Amino acid sequence: MTKPYVMLVDDEVPFVETMSKRLDKRGLRILPANSGEEALVQLDHESGVDVIILDVKMPGMDGIETLQEIKKRHPLKEVIMLTGHATVETAIEGMKLGAFDYLMKPCDIETLVSKVGEALKKKQAHDSKIEKARIDKLVLSRGYD
Repeated sequence: MTKPYVMLVDDEVPFVETMSKRLDKRGLRILPANSGEEALVQLDHESGVDVIILDVKMPGMDGIETLQEIKKRHPLKEVIMLTGHATVETAIEGMKLGAFDYLMKPCDIETLVSKVGEALKKKQAHDSKIEKARIDKLVLSRGYD
């Protein structure tokens, strides 16, 4: 089985470096990004990303704006919002916009890994349904029963 491919988006470079190492040790392949803009560019070139861990508070394009753009361009990508500045309003907004879940920083690494696993299962279930629909369509178009 291949390692889950996770994008980690946060403007705090030391946090990204430390978390990348910790998540890699737990069997995840990490693609770091230090801004919302950088994350979007990388996602447009890296179709294999399974789950995105996204900080809410970032200069420039914040996490909510980045989430909206990710969902517009890559609607099946699962996004876990991460923040040290959580407000109930931001959490609700993120969930309404399609975030898979919302965690407070600093979060327990095992909790984060568990959430990534849950998000990955959801993404794989979506991918399976899409693949089945493609196969069914192909079979119908060729007249097989």
